[in-house]
Amino acid sequence: METLLHLIAVYGLLVVFVSVFLDQGGIPVPAYPPIILTAALAVDRGDSVWPILIVATLAAVAADWLWFIGGRRLGAKLLRLMCRLSLSPDSCVLMTRGVYARWGAPSLIVAKFVPGFAAVATTLAGETGTRTGRFLLYDGIGALLWSGLAVALGAIFHEAVNSVLEQLEDLGRFALPAIAILILGFVLWKLWRRQMFLRQLRMARITPMELRQLIDQGTSPLILDVRPETLRNASGWIPGAVFVRTLGEAALLPRDEVVVYCDCPNEASAAVLARELNKHGFKRVRPLAGGFEGWRNEGNQVAFE
Repeated sequence: METLLHLIAVYGLLVVFVSVFLDQGGIPVPAYPPIILTAALAVDRGDSVWPILIVATLAAVAADWLWFIGGRRLGAKLLRLMCRLSLSPDSCVLMTRGVYARWGAPSLIVAKFVPGFAAVATTLAGETGTRTGRFLLYDGIGALLWSGLAVALGAIFHEAVNSVLEQLEDLGRFALPAIAILILGFVLWKLWRRQMFLRQLRMARITPMELRQLIDQGTSPLILDVRPETLRNASGWIPGAVFVRTLGEAALLPRDEVVVYCDCPNEASAAVLARELNKHGFKRVRPLAGGFEGWRNEGNQVAFE
């Protein structure tokens, strides 16, 4: 425990920067505990907490900047990769896209307080062509508020933090393993949530070949495109598809057989909307296996007008 405290006392700012950068970069490393602990120890020593706030904010903005550049250069490819690797699979579903489409860059102010939203929001900012200055302004405000809350918690509750440290010190050589177990538990909990989410999304799919056959036979179902409008305009859409952004828009459409597609691995956005449509009286709703990419990769026709 003394080693840990010495590490924080000597390299506290570096620990804060690295933990925040990794956390905001998508690595499941808890960032708030190091910030709170460093701020609490600073208050106990009579030091200023402003350097902690500045370092944490800069680390968050630096990680967000990488997502922003990645979104600008790779666009939908990076978003699909994030969906595959994310421990928070809700980050790639319709809600995230809808929020950013509606509020734009100002949504970055609160993005870090919404689980699964921050990395996707910054990537969407790059993909949708948000100006660099506008991105840095709102993302910087959001990072400052997010970091400020952790610093404030450490400063205000520094006595409670000290109490926790004393209890850890009583554990002696078991303290560090206990912390490691907590971190491991956090990662495992995230993995469990991901598996539960994917299990909930398991439902009957329709393949691109099956959909094409229905279209060729003149018995095409209602096809819903739930991708963002900018992506739809850039890459085209399945002939006859109807673009919807919200469940409210979809609820006004015919309620017979429906096919939903998106651009996310595991058809996450499409599957979530499909389940919601089932709850609202739609009789048969199926996500398109492979989404739009699966349709296009099989050489099927794509419309642009």
